[in-house]
Amino acid sequence: MEVLFTLLAERYERGSVLLTSNLAFSKWDQIFKDAMTTAAAIDRLVHHSVIIELNVPSYRVETAKKTKSAGRSAKASQ
Repeated sequence: MEVLFTLLAERYERGSVLLTSNLAFSKWDQIFKDAMTTAAAIDRLVHHSVIIELNVPSYRVETAKKTKSAGRSAKASQ
């Protein structure tokens, strides 16, 4: 995660960054080595940002489930 922190630090106030994550900020302490680095990364990311939170089912997960169940149906009919 040092690379991510370095990227955020380099891009801070200089350019745009688009980042997606399945983890809430409160769980980012699992990614970074210490609480101070976590707070600094989040601070650089959210300063001047627009956060879009999507609370919808994952399209990829739903498609994978349909594909898997279709595969089972095809095997069962053989």
